[in-house]
Amino acid sequence: MDDMLCDELLQEIFRKLPSTPPSSLSVSLVSKRWLNLYRSSKASLSLKFLPHNSMVISLSSLLSHYPSLSFLSLVLSDAADSTSSNNNSSTTAFFDNVLFVVSSSCSNLHHLRFLAGPVSCLSLLSLSKSCSQLTSITTSLSRPLFLNWVVSFPCLKELCLHVCSTDGVDDGDKQFGLSLNEELDVKFGLETLCVSGIQADDKGISWLWRNCKRLKKLQLRSCDSVGDGESFASFILCVEGLEEVELRKCRSIIDRVLLRLAQNCASLISLLIYDGCSREGLLEFITTCRCNLQKLDLRLPLDLNNDHLLAIAMNLRGLLTLRLQSCCLVTGEGLHILGVALNPTLEELALINCDVVDREVGLLATLGQNLRMLRKLDLSYNEMLVDKELISMLVSCNHLTELKLRGCRKLTSMTMVTISKTCKGLQSIDIMNCPGIGAQAVEFFVLNCPQMKQIVVEESKVSDIARTWACHKFIEVTSGS
Repeated sequence: MDDMLCDELLQEIFRKLPSTPPSSLSVSLVSKRWLNLYRSSKASLSLKFLPHNSMVISLSSLLSHYPSLSFLSLVLSDAADSTSSNNNSSTTAFFDNVLFVVSSSCSNLHHLRFLAGPVSCLSLLSLSKSCSQLTSITTSLSRPLFLNWVVSFPCLKELCLHVCSTDGVDDGDKQFGLSLNEELDVKFGLETLCVSGIQADDKGISWLWRNCKRLKKLQLRSCDSVGDGESFASFILCVEGLEEVELRKCRSIIDRVLLRLAQNCASLISLLIYDGCSREGLLEFITTCRCNLQKLDLRLPLDLNNDHLLAIAMNLRGLLTLRLQSCCLVTGEGLHILGVALNPTLEELALINCDVVDREVGLLATLGQNLRMLRKLDLSYNEMLVDKELISMLVSCNHLTELKLRGCRKLTSMTMVTISKTCKGLQSIDIMNCPGIGAQAVEFFVLNCPQMKQIVVEESKVSDIARTWACHKFIEVTSGS
């Protein structure tokens, strides 16, 4: 039986298997041949490990069985937090050795996520010689920042840098002749840049801003600055062509960043701001920006109010997606004005954990009447939302294809019956952590929603009948996070 299928056919079958443990375990138990073919067919691999010296040899042996990897993720195990910070194996030299193993074993890599620990420029330069096809790199660096190695990756499109709090100068970097202020006549094609942990005295980042002139997407996380004193002037050079910007926990610099975007970036179509923004700075951006913003995602519990909603209604009428999370200061009046203004265009609305949804009776009904063209609606974690309020909105939203109600603990089976009758085009629904919706309602829903493709719900609520019908109707039933 083992010899009936050729290697090529088995590998093609294995590539289509889900990467969950049950599938890989079942294959490995058939025979050594199947196990070897399964490993050689794998294009992606994610590993967690503890920083012990013996791990380097084990990793080298393991990767030798996966010659076709194009995606590799290496991160520290959660148990590593309990290890002593004085362990010599937890130094940059150790993580360099791990990266050298990757360089020598995975020449076909396109995507590398290396968050085990900070690495040196020397090891990254070695990686560029062995893995010249890399298009995406995620890694950690310690200070001072040397970033000129980026130009050694000719195919690099996406770069994510996590700047560690520990400082240290690697002698290997000095020996290689790298300089913080070295000017290179380069034009690399980096399109996505994510940086976390920048401080005001980080000089090396200025070089990166000057040379990232083709950026389309920028993410800043937990940044106190965009670099040293010259960096803001260099920062302007990289914002002109940006289309997507995400700013998370960057309160100390966000006003200046938003001002630069408003003045210099006419191509911006998507903006996300989480956990930190001044009311004045956000309001000025909304009223002065020259871009045709299409997606706005805000999680600003104490910084967003009705003034911002009115400004959005006046100046951002082309919005296709609006996501508001934990916004405590907005009222039904502000959302009503916003709904009227965005009536012709808005396709996706999220009001996640927003007090106003529970607080103001009739708000959802009004929004439903104004936003009849909605295709995606997310009302997750509004714990006091009841059937009557939700149904009053859904009867007007006949074009919905995606609905998320996760954590709405007051909803009952009545909601599921109404959804099956009014939202005929619905393709995806999330009802995780909704204790009032039982197995019988899920079963009824599966049987009566002709367009459904995905249901996110606890496994305990999926009866044998519901699972059978879901299989026949090609509906994916999952309890995903």
